[in-house]
Amino acid sequence: MALNTEYVGRTFGPTEPYEVSRVKIAEFSDAIGEPSALCRDAEAAVKAGYPDVIAPPTFAIVISMKATSAVAADPGLGLDYSMVVHGEQSFTYSRPLRAGDVIVATTTIESIRSKGSLSMLTTATDLATVGGEHVCTARSTIVERGK
Repeated sequence: MALNTEYVGRTFGPTEPYEVSRVKIAEFSDAIGEPSALCRDAEAAVKAGYPDVIAPPTFAIVISMKATSAVAADPGLGLDYSMVVHGEQSFTYSRPLRAGDVIVATTTIESIRSKGSLSMLTTATDLATVGGEHVCTARSTIVERGK
């Protein structure tokens, strides 16, 4: 079954607030092998001009994945997640995510296109503080393989 193209432009969210913590940043940094002291040492981060430790750029995936799960779970879209591979990912920042941020995410389906037996779904997830400050846009393309 093809993806429902009527979903292009549909928005999901905002999500429940996610509190970015020093512990989560350090755990994520360890998991990806990020050596920067800016991700673990508050004093080093402050000396570099940040109010607290900052997250590696790919940390946004932790928050954006929660938001895009609502898209995948919507039965009206017609997505068979068991047939999905990740095609592309990018992050565009207004500023780094940092410890103490409380973030909500809103996902919009930007496009749905087909090529042969493949369906490609591109989403943009805007991450903003609960106060409305834009922090990052995570753009993702997933590919549903035809049966």
